[in-house]
Amino acid sequence: MGQLVNGKWFTDEQLNGIDKQQYEKNDGHFKRSKAAFRHWVTKNGDPGPTGDAGFKAETGRYHLFAALNCPWAHRTLIYRNVKKLRDIIGLSVVAPARSDQGWVFDNAHPRFKDSLLGLDVIYKLYQQSDDQFTGRATVPVLWDTKQNTIVSNQSAEIIRMFNSAFNHISGDKKNFYPSHLAEQIDLLNDQIFQCVNNGVYKAGFARTQGAYADAVTKLFQMLDQLEQRLNSKRYLFGDAICEADWRLFPTLARFDVGYYSAFKCNIKAIRDYPNLSSYLKDLYRQPGIAETVDLDIYRNGYHSKSPMRNPLGIIPLGFSSQLVA
Repeated sequence: MGQLVNGKWFTDEQLNGIDKQQYEKNDGHFKRSKAAFRHWVTKNGDPGPTGDAGFKAETGRYHLFAALNCPWAHRTLIYRNVKKLRDIIGLSVVAPARSDQGWVFDNAHPRFKDSLLGLDVIYKLYQQSDDQFTGRATVPVLWDTKQNTIVSNQSAEIIRMFNSAFNHISGDKKNFYPSHLAEQIDLLNDQIFQCVNNGVYKAGFARTQGAYADAVTKLFQMLDQLEQRLNSKRYLFGDAICEADWRLFPTLARFDVGYYSAFKCNIKAIRDYPNLSSYLKDLYRQPGIAETVDLDIYRNGYHSKSPMRNPLGIIPLGFSSQLVA
């Protein structure tokens, strides 16, 4: 995929292959890089929990850069829809396959064209925000068109902004992070992230049998717990959808067509879990959600040619292309 080093783009080949800093102690365990831009959009432009002040919620000021096949970006696409922000925050979607230039646009394809700046690659946003930036040029990116800089590339924080910062503009008062559940949501979010959201990647990118077995075991232990939790609840915290549900959904949506085969997460499929399967379909049926899902893109993306995971790039044909028949 490549990355920026002191503001200059290097391909993986130029970096001599895999960035070994992604692996903990060289024992084969995958380590996800951390987000570099952590500012917050707030109602009045006051500072958020991290970063600088000066990012006031305004119609048309901010633009979201996302990828349909990225589960972290998927969270932000969901919130942009369910919080009625489509007319307030612009959107550009990268092509669903990365190149040696990282995330790229296909400006010949209207769906994957950058409608804001006419960019060909995402990493130029990072160069413009910090001409000495070193790291991966990831999505999602929330861009400020007034200051011409990245507000945030941390999906978990972008969805918190979308949850409340623009309410006075959109008129949408849905709150997926109610204060009385905040501590419990944070705890469950962390468990799901470690074992499920990131757990599938720990399995898929493991470089030893032991690292893979450890990740897969924890993944299915957590899925079993979630299945049990949904015995008595429609959603993770009862009858109302909360942030934890929208953070879990992108992983579940990709599981059977991607992680199950491509990442060897094949002890069970989500369709083998009655409660999780019904829960997934319930969330998919919520207004604005189906248009954020593209199973064929997931299938092709996770089974794309990869020297480590899929050297011949053969794509399996199984499973329906729709979550809900």
